Amino acid sequence: MIIRRPRPEDYARILPSEITPEATYLNRRQVLKAAVAAGLIAGVGLESAPSRAALTKLNYTHNDKFSVIEKPNSFEDITNYNNYYEFGTDKSDPAANAGNFKPTPWSIKVGGEAETTGNFTLEDILKPHALEERIYRFRCVEAWSMVIPWVGFPLKDLLARFKPTSKAKYVAFKTIVRPSEMPGQRSAVLPWPYVEGLRIDEAMHPLAFMAVGLYGQTLPNQNGAPIRLVTPWKYGFKGIKSIVEINFVEKQPPTTWNISAPNEYGFYSNVNPNVDHPRWSQARERHIGSGSGLFNARQPTLMFNGYQEQVADLYKGMDLKKYY
Repeated sequence: MIIRRPRPEDYARILPSEITPEATYLNRRQVLKAAVAAGLIAGVGLESAPSRAALTKLNYTHNDKFSVIEKPNSFEDITNYNNYYEFGTDKSDPAANAGNFKPTPWSIKVGGEAETTGNFTLEDILKPHALEERIYRFRCVEAWSMVIPWVGFPLKDLLARFKPTSKAKYVAFKTIVRPSEMPGQRSAVLPWPYVEGLRIDEAMHPLAFMAVGLYGQTLPNQNGAPIRLVTPWKYGFKGIKSIVEINFVEKQPPTTWNISAPNEYGFYSNVNPNVDHPRWSQARERHIGSGSGLFNARQPTLMFNGYQEQVADLYKGMDLKKYY
């Protein structure tokens, strides 16, 4: 008997038709919960993510300047429909499997081309920053979207504290590796740890955001607790979660999806309706929460996810089909 072990590229070729519609997974979870209540099956992992009541309230102010006017998705949408392969590839897996993850205590290692480097606790990271809420559009490369009320602080303010030198052309990020708490890391679905990066001017842009909460509370595990990156003009996979390392580097750093499928996922990953994914169009998107399952309202995709006025100058003169 031949046992075939899946390769990373096999998972990178998941088709849109293979992605679980949100109505399907919600109905499935309700059926499973009912079966548990009736004693028909064991209730393992069905309610493993911490409840909203278990999250801590944050003190913050709302930032109108950097918030869109669209109505945010519900807390339930945002916390139950996720891509977070460290907890599984299905949209419902992060909420189901993230309960054992421990986001405290936490520290971040800072290194590379900067005057101030070392290990910093999350408390060290947060102490100088006043938290603010920003309601950002979120666009996934799989052609679905949400509107999310993040709480956090500008990435540029954090990076400036470390005083990057003139050699720092890029900022590289790394996610924690804890396969005992993150069951998706026990498979070869992606090369671990998850890594991402930004050009230094992208990282210093006012829209780039370090989120530590949503809907006024600390981040749920399935959304990247305790701290994650948000770059609203880029596809969602650029928003690396559960960050444990930040490095200032001179050369373009590797990024996980570009490593796994370089013909499909570029370093920049800007939302661009004119550059299709090799396996589907990016011209339109399905807005989660606007209907039922696959019948969620579809709408045109906006260039740079609607942030063109703010970020277009970052890419002036670049061929955005070549640098996708």
